[in-house]
Amino acid sequence: MKHPLFFARCVLTLAVAAALPTAAQDAVDMGQSVPDAKAVEEGLFPEDACEQLKAAGFKCMGFKPAVRYSLPASSFRLGSAELPDMLKKQLEVFAEVLKSKRGASKAVRVEGHADASGAAAFNMQLSQKRAEAVRDYLVHLGADPTLILPVGVGTAVPKNAKDPFAAENRRVEIGRATPPS
Repeated sequence: MKHPLFFARCVLTLAVAAALPTAAQDAVDMGQSVPDAKAVEEGLFPEDACEQLKAAGFKCMGFKPAVRYSLPASSFRLGSAELPDMLKKQLEVFAEVLKSKRGASKAVRVEGHADASGAAAFNMQLSQKRAEAVRDYLVHLGADPTLILPVGVGTAVPKNAKDPFAAENRRVEIGRATPPS
C-alpha cells in the first residue's frame, strides 16, 4: 500500500494539471539525457495515477495530458535509420515502462521524422524505417509489440521549421496514440 502522502501529492498534482490550458503540447526534448522510468510512465500514462487514486478510495479530479518525447535531437545520421548508442540508452527506459503495460489497451505512437535532405518519397520511407527501428528495439527489449504503432511522417513536422535541413529534424518522437474515431 502506498503512503497516504503519495495520494495527497497525486491529488494536488492532478488538480493543478487539470486547471492548466489544454492547448496542443510540444514534445519534450530529451536531448542527450536518459530519462527516469517513473517520469516517462507518468508522462505517457498520466491516467494511471488517477486509476490508482480511485482504487484507493479517492476521487480523481482529472489528470494532465500525456506527454510526447522527442528522442534526441540530431540522433540519426543523414540518410540512416541506424539507432545511435545514446538513443538506445534512452529507449531502454521506454522499454522498461512499456514492459509493465503488456496487454494494456493503451498504445504509444513512435513517429519517425526526417530533415529535408533528399526526395520526399525517400524521406517518407526513411522516417518510417526510423520509427520501425525504434519499435523493433523496444520489442527486442521486451515491450509488447501490440502497444507500439510506428509511423513515418517524413518532413511534414520539422522541429526546426526555419532550417528544414537541420539535424534536429532527424528524430523519433514517442507519445500516446490517439484512438481511432
